[in-house]
Amino acid sequence: MYYLYNVLVYLAAPFAILVQLWRGVRDTSYRERLAERFGLGPIIPGDTIWIHAVSVGEVQAAQSLIAQLQKRHPRYRILLTTVTPTGAARARHLFGNRVHLRYVPLDLPGSVKRFFDRVQPKLAMILETELWPNLYRECGLRGVPLVLASARISPRSVGKYRRLVSLFRTTLSHGIVIAAQSKSDAERFQSIGAASGRTHVTGNIKFDFQPPDGIEAQGRRWRERHAPGRPIWVAGSTHEGEEAIVLDAHRRVLERFPDALLVLVPRHPHRFEGVRELLEKRHEQAAWRSSGAPISPSTGVLLGDTMGELMTFYAAADVAFVAGSLVPIGGHNLLEPASVGRPVLTGPNNFNGEEIAQLLVDAGAAVVVTNTGDLAHAVKGLLEDANLRSVMGAAGRAVLDANRGALDRLLTLVDPLLK
Repeated sequence: MYYLYNVLVYLAAPFAILVQLWRGVRDTSYRERLAERFGLGPIIPGDTIWIHAVSVGEVQAAQSLIAQLQKRHPRYRILLTTVTPTGAARARHLFGNRVHLRYVPLDLPGSVKRFFDRVQPKLAMILETELWPNLYRECGLRGVPLVLASARISPRSVGKYRRLVSLFRTTLSHGIVIAAQSKSDAERFQSIGAASGRTHVTGNIKFDFQPPDGIEAQGRRWRERHAPGRPIWVAGSTHEGEEAIVLDAHRRVLERFPDALLVLVPRHPHRFEGVRELLEKRHEQAAWRSSGAPISPSTGVLLGDTMGELMTFYAAADVAFVAGSLVPIGGHNLLEPASVGRPVLTGPNNFNGEEIAQLLVDAGAAVVVTNTGDLAHAVKGLLEDANLRSVMGAAGRAVLDANRGALDRLLTLVDPLLK
């Protein structure tokens, strides 16, 4: 099975690179640093902790983890790898030159060996779910402790992994420590071959997320400067197919609140231009954040076509809709708007964070919407009721406070590996 896996990976690799190059036609960031995809890059001297965060959400979750590792183990350098350009951009924004940044290599034996030769990590930590046999195998061959942090397997994925159980049983047998988000996740990992003695339930470190210092004051200033006195709602991290639903809902909101402003923030920068074209095609009264031009009283939609401002928009808004959930993407981080006390709306597809979504819904901090009508109705209801917004916002913060501590439990497993 392992030999067959490598044959398939080698066959797939050219197509993966072609996809990168094709995306690079519209977004040049996809063409940058391609050599890193094959394990090339500068040598990192000294003892290194390697942390892998797939994209923006995991990079954000890594912020508190990296801060604690640098505090507890200052002699170690930190290498943070990502898969997507948006994740890399967010990492640069959060960490600057305080950590080493590069793309994770393709899971090809040669690429993986070159990566390890240049990095030589003393500890590897993978956030959430990234099961890569060659990367894991190389950790085992080189005696590098490997920790899966905030590890999860969705119910939708476990069947696929079980079909490859012989491959992943070998992969998971190299002394890997699994710090699972929940008891269900731990059981799913064990069902595909993880050792029970090295599988622990530590919780989700996303609950230890702290909003940036002063972000609520920053949101108030943004609102006072750009849209004073206007109702504002945000649709954050939208994907293809969701913008049309959101814009249709906003038209219904405008029937009740003619001066309402929608801040529409696509998930990926390479889609900014396409969403601009959609707004123009629909003849929306829209402005682009990247232009720096003032928002006029007649502007109904602000396109958030910049990076790193979503938390500011959440803090400035009355209501937050977190996208990637009306289409089968799996949803994005509901805790970001909850952390600044905003009522949360989400679609039904939250399999990337089902526990978080359920906790927020059960606490009355979030509402699930399934279509244009649901979304419009929920936004109008919340814009009409300041008390309900306050109650939902307080409930979201309470969920965060009640579930903190996963980071400390994770570090309890990590600290002995570094000593």
